[in-house]
Amino acid sequence: MTDVQPIFRDHCVSCHGAKKQKSEYRLDRRETAMKGGDSGEAAILPGESAESPLVQYVAGLDEKMLMPPKKSDQARLTPEQVAVLRAWIDQGARWPDAANARLPDKRDWWSLKPIARPAIPKGDGHPIDAFIDAKLAEKGLARSAEADRRTLIRRLYFDLTGLPPTPEEVDAFLADSDPLAWERRVDKLLASPRYGERWARHWLDVVHYGETHGYDKDRQRPSAWPYRDYVIRAFNEDKPYARFVQEQIAGDVLFPSTRDGIEALGFIAAGPWDVISHMEVPETKIDGKIARHLDRDDMVQNTILTFNSLTIGCAQCHDHKFDPISQEDYYSLQAVFAAVDRTEVKYFPDDAVTKRYNQLQGERSKLLAAIAVLEQPVKSKAGEALKELNRRIQAAGLAGNARAEFGYHSAVSKTQDQVKWVQVDLGSCVNIDSVTLVPSYDNYPTIGAGFGFPVRFKIEASNDPELKTGVALFGARHHETFMGDFPNPGMRPFSAKSGMGGIEGRYVRVTAVKLAPRGHDFIFALAEMKVFDQAGNNLALRHPVTALDSIEAPPLWRKANLTDGIAPEPASLEDRNQLVQQRDALLLSFAEEAMRTELARLQRELRGTDAALRDLPAPKLVYAGAVHTGNGNFRGTGPDGGKPRVIRILHRGDVKEPGVEAGAGALTAVAGLPARFELPPNHSEGERRAALAQWLTSPQQPLTWRSIVNRVWLYHFGHGLVETPNDFGRNGAQPTHPELLDWLAREFRDGGGSLKNLHKLIVTSATYRQVSTEGNEGNKGITTSLPSLPLLPSVKDTDNLLLWRMNRRKLDAETLRDSVLLVSGKLDTKMGGPSFQDFVVEQAENSPHYEYQFHDPDDPSSHRRSIYRFIVRSQLQPFMTALDCADPSMQVDKRNESLSPLQALALLNDGLMVTMSKHFAAKLDASGGDLPAKIERAFREAIAREPTVKERKSFTDYARQYGLANTCRVLFNLNEFAFAD
Repeated sequence: MTDVQPIFRDHCVSCHGAKKQKSEYRLDRRETAMKGGDSGEAAILPGESAESPLVQYVAGLDEKMLMPPKKSDQARLTPEQVAVLRAWIDQGARWPDAANARLPDKRDWWSLKPIARPAIPKGDGHPIDAFIDAKLAEKGLARSAEADRRTLIRRLYFDLTGLPPTPEEVDAFLADSDPLAWERRVDKLLASPRYGERWARHWLDVVHYGETHGYDKDRQRPSAWPYRDYVIRAFNEDKPYARFVQEQIAGDVLFPSTRDGIEALGFIAAGPWDVISHMEVPETKIDGKIARHLDRDDMVQNTILTFNSLTIGCAQCHDHKFDPISQEDYYSLQAVFAAVDRTEVKYFPDDAVTKRYNQLQGERSKLLAAIAVLEQPVKSKAGEALKELNRRIQAAGLAGNARAEFGYHSAVSKTQDQVKWVQVDLGSCVNIDSVTLVPSYDNYPTIGAGFGFPVRFKIEASNDPELKTGVALFGARHHETFMGDFPNPGMRPFSAKSGMGGIEGRYVRVTAVKLAPRGHDFIFALAEMKVFDQAGNNLALRHPVTALDSIEAPPLWRKANLTDGIAPEPASLEDRNQLVQQRDALLLSFAEEAMRTELARLQRELRGTDAALRDLPAPKLVYAGAVHTGNGNFRGTGPDGGKPRVIRILHRGDVKEPGVEAGAGALTAVAGLPARFELPPNHSEGERRAALAQWLTSPQQPLTWRSIVNRVWLYHFGHGLVETPNDFGRNGAQPTHPELLDWLAREFRDGGGSLKNLHKLIVTSATYRQVSTEGNEGNKGITTSLPSLPLLPSVKDTDNLLLWRMNRRKLDAETLRDSVLLVSGKLDTKMGGPSFQDFVVEQAENSPHYEYQFHDPDDPSSHRRSIYRFIVRSQLQPFMTALDCADPSMQVDKRNESLSPLQALALLNDGLMVTMSKHFAAKLDASGGDLPAKIERAFREAIAREPTVKERKSFTDYARQYGLANTCRVLFNLNEFAFAD
């Protein structure tokens, strides 16, 4: 009956239930279900499914009694559902309990009910403590004593900033006897920029943020980091939670012309992305349809899990078996993201520049439209002369969006001396006279013409594809260039001659040994490589290209562009401007006298507008959810003007069996909110996302507000008020303190959604300030059946879900690593910007290998906080993984806290730990004093307390025998260092 009940509820009881009984038949009671309706014929015959009229109706065996009827809004039963009914009837058609058993309403569930405003239990003091104390009293328990101030200050620093307090900060707090000293310290830490870095890491776990695509071709996302910086900034600015949610779903629509409105859309694109299935398989193919379906599935699940704490993925194949989420609900959410792909979005970090850019673009569009009207009658008269000028302008990169940026582009490098190469296979061994390299053109800051042209390079040919044997170098002059810096050539091609007789070879390779600067990183790019024979034929045209690495972002950048014959013409910027003026003059010459003055004026204004646009700073890039404007196989919806794809309900989730179209919407189970969005006929795709953003943040949305306060509680106490923070459904846990959860949710929602206020409310409670030990004077009265043996509270509440004490917490991987860097004196607190890479990339075909073992732990660029570490999906960082770091391919609502020998070995022997131990020792040596004084300082730095007399002696003796650096390693391996009480 467990499998049958959902079928009756979702397909039948709306017409045959408690509210309505068509044909006087109802399926919510056993007696009436068996007896049948006004026909007087039994509907269900236990043990005889083939003879049961109910089966005949739902299976379509009786055309006159097809159920549900064709005109009904209810979906027909699938063959699998009919089979479930048959099996249930053949097994006796048993019901779960008494004769009048009713089908449960899945919507009757705590998380879906409106948020109540429970009264605070009687008692003096903090509201949180009142709720906790009331629940403890029900079990005969009481709160534990307050922890000592050293323990508290360390706990607070780790919780709010992810870093330990310095000895000076500990001393200042211990010496402050003011009753408000704790609150002042809380306020100080919440105002620290370190707070946003700490809490952004929690958020990025939940949304499964990563900086590579994942899957088998785990390529990098060099522009993913602005979303990470947005999250840090949002927490530090205490952005109202409703706006924080709205920006991540539809910031570009609801808050246009703002930096946050664009960077926040990185949320939509945070998860994995299958490069091969999107870039190489069109949407018209089955594999392409599957890839796009799975892509939207990730967006839907990320949204509902993150903001509503509900599982929804199974509803892509069938109605949710446990929660009131239908297939139609699921595909309505997919329809919200129907026009969206993962892509790089250009934007300006300065909101004022964005406003100016939008204003100029608006003016430009109006001017172009007005010019088009005037030009239309004269274009045909200008004829071939006009076509030739337009062709030359387009090739030079000045015809609107049709810039000639086509070419090969290496992966981005953090260092200028990283070697890159690109190679053409001519198909057979030929005699080569010369090689010409055509520079690229892009509007990137300070580069433009000559974009990516290498500073030092060489050109070689060989019959060996690996160029290990028989290698010939082109041009003595070029060899000198390789030995010295080569100035940016602008748009002038570079040619290298082979000398008398030519060079024999099949493979021609250009190797860059000093890359071109590009802002804060370095690249290698070429528009075209031409290989000429003695007769002047380009032997490389449309021949295959290989490379050490490549940014494959068609149509602009890909290896194949290197030999496609398309490149900017070698004209200067002044020459290109002259071409535009020639075109304008040509059109004027064919225009009628009456319109020449107006056309000339519009052309002048357009040139001025274009000049103003060029004067703006170059835009930045963020990897985000947006309309993709490319073409080829991964064309997105850009060529269709961003028109959303048609989303259909898939039978069993099979793209080969599409059903009725799904309209944009959300969940029907949330009472008081529309399940389907009312949108105008010609609405933009962004309006769908805006409607979802408003739906998620409505005051009537109970899930959103309960979800976030539960997550915050979890990160402070180690477990949530609901133990399953990503599942508020029937398969998840119920709240241990439902009244407290609702009180917090309502306070948070109605108080403006301030996360900092929520933190302060929690950490100023006595519940938060308890000791973490199990001994408890207030609980001695609880005994077993043997009065002489006191029963510890842990027997009554093994997992401490009622919070009769604080939970001892193991530091997460990032906090431990950052603490090691801070204590050793090497932590770089620089905020924001591209992530540091603690690995070396080795390229194998098209798949990069991330080799962590080759990274130098003494590299200062990697001494930043762990939040700024480059997050790889396919190959996890071994040290961080050993310490239970989150897997970025999964939405991690709660990290594991494991204890293993591997962790002990990592903390003792990892290169970072060994290196930082040496720096810690050097720092102690620089502080002066004798060895016992250094040991005392080391204890205070590492674990915020002085050593005991015994510890001071044993550690001093150890340092004399094995050195201060090894002693520091021991301190880093203490449980006191790795845990917070």
